Amino acid sequence: MSFFSGLDTERYDRKYTDRELTERMATYFKPYQKKLWHVVFLLLVIGIANSSIAIIVSKGIDILNSLTTSSLSLLIIPGAVLISGVLVWGANWARRRLTVRIVGDTVLALRNDAFSSSVTHDLSFYDEYSSGRVVSRITSDTHDFGQVATLITDLASQFIQALILAFILIYIDWRLSLVVFGFLPMLLLAALGFRRLARIVTRRGMQAMANVNATIKETVSGIVIAKNFRQELAIFREFDEANKKSYQVNVQRGFVLSLVFPTLNVLGGIGTAILVYVGALNVVQGAITAGAWFLFLQSLERFFFPVLNLSAFWAQIQTGLSAAERVFALIDAESQVKQRGNLIPERVKGEIVFDKVDFRYSENEPVLTKFSLHIEPGENIALVGHTGAGKSSIAKLIARFYEYQGGQIIIEGTDIRNFNLKAYRNQLGIVSQTPFLFSGTVYENISYGCRGDMKTSELLALANKIGDGEWLNTLPNGLATEVGERGGRLSMGQRQLVALMRVLVQNPSIFILDEATASVDPFTEWQIQQALDLILSKSTSILIAHRLTTIKAADRIIVVDQGEIIEQGDHESLLSAQGHYAELYNTYFRHQSLSYVEQSKTLFPAD
Repeated sequence: MSFFSGLDTERYDRKYTDRELTERMATYFKPYQKKLWHVVFLLLVIGIANSSIAIIVSKGIDILNSLTTSSLSLLIIPGAVLISGVLVWGANWARRRLTVRIVGDTVLALRNDAFSSSVTHDLSFYDEYSSGRVVSRITSDTHDFGQVATLITDLASQFIQALILAFILIYIDWRLSLVVFGFLPMLLLAALGFRRLARIVTRRGMQAMANVNATIKETVSGIVIAKNFRQELAIFREFDEANKKSYQVNVQRGFVLSLVFPTLNVLGGIGTAILVYVGALNVVQGAITAGAWFLFLQSLERFFFPVLNLSAFWAQIQTGLSAAERVFALIDAESQVKQRGNLIPERVKGEIVFDKVDFRYSENEPVLTKFSLHIEPGENIALVGHTGAGKSSIAKLIARFYEYQGGQIIIEGTDIRNFNLKAYRNQLGIVSQTPFLFSGTVYENISYGCRGDMKTSELLALANKIGDGEWLNTLPNGLATEVGERGGRLSMGQRQLVALMRVLVQNPSIFILDEATASVDPFTEWQIQQALDLILSKSTSILIAHRLTTIKAADRIIVVDQGEIIEQGDHESLLSAQGHYAELYNTYFRHQSLSYVEQSKTLFPAD
């Protein structure tokens, strides 16, 4: 197994039996039962028409050997073959047209389910698992599922044809037919022998491709950093390594799958050779006619072809089963955030109580232990502390991005776990430390969190409340300015203002800000503070503060260290206490002069 090192499965992956997978896959085809019956009918037509060609030719040989051959007979035989061929072509065209539509609709539904499931997973899910590998399951694996669904219809066609030909073989000579059927268990056992190996190499091939997708996503997303440090060659080598691993694994997969049909074909060829010899003896002895023997050989060839395909397809179907297994594992991955109820909260006032809360990211990574905190409605608190103190974890627990293991978090007397998750999060406004903007215009990004009834004029009026709208004048096209991928065309300050506007139009009851640490110019900082003041005046706010202006504006400063509250109060009282806050102030905040911000008001007057 050393060849497959680095291709470990995700922890949420699970093993499904073939029966479980096929039953689950069948649920996606259930809405199209009527169309599937049409496909079955067309498959019967194709099978019968295909089989009839050999019968027509066989009868023709017997007619030619008779003394009553007429010119009309000579015309009827090729005409019948032509009609059968046209019928096969027409039915096959209609069958494939229907199949493509059914498979397309099925893949669409499966992909929607996979994407819907992925966006509802907790943040902890994406902390642990690469988003690139998730994307691979939603795109590549659902595509493979669709291809094998098409293969299954071909499989059904081969099965029906083999069934019809089996009856024809019995009709011609039941003794020879028994010899033919005696070979079938041998072919089946050979095909089943490849089954387990085919599933393993197919699953590994998909994991290797997921690694490639994850590498591409990560390196392209970090291309700016790579260029800053001149690491283009390094990221290419990383991609090249993942790509070569995928190549090696998929070559081995192809080798295993390519062995199936030749192996089965050799076994089928041995059986055919024996039957040719036995059949020829029967013709010489007069047991059967030459036409019947020809029909038997033609039918045998046509019988063995679908039988061999059925056996070979079984190994190839492992591709679809492996793809389905990976997609269903993503859909079935359990959420760590557990809801006990489905209460739809009215607009809350924002009272938040942490009552002896225990929280850890993993068994050996405790963050909060018996943590208690009471936040009054409308209160603005600033959380400060060294990196890793637990500030962001407190905010993420309020947002229900993670599940806590002990105690309670109570919003106005109700355990937070009893709220409908979507309805509860509608009450929240969140700005992360690195504001994320979607490709599109500034207007589209702001209205992303907008109430449905807010007009453009209202949004513009709200934007003008920040520095009389001067921040809009710095944008080339105002609200119509394209922000680029992840907001790359805007400065960090402009991104922060757009992210704050996005929350401002949402008018949340509870506001969570993980303030950016990046420095901005004094005037932009003043504008950011104006936007913050507009939000803080209408909500209960939890601010993970990195700016002195934000800290001083808070009603209460909470000093956190190793998951515990060690100090709390206002700026002046905490400074005078000469405790941990004073140490933080001297380390992080002293260089941030309020007079510098005041100076910006003079340098850049808002009028």
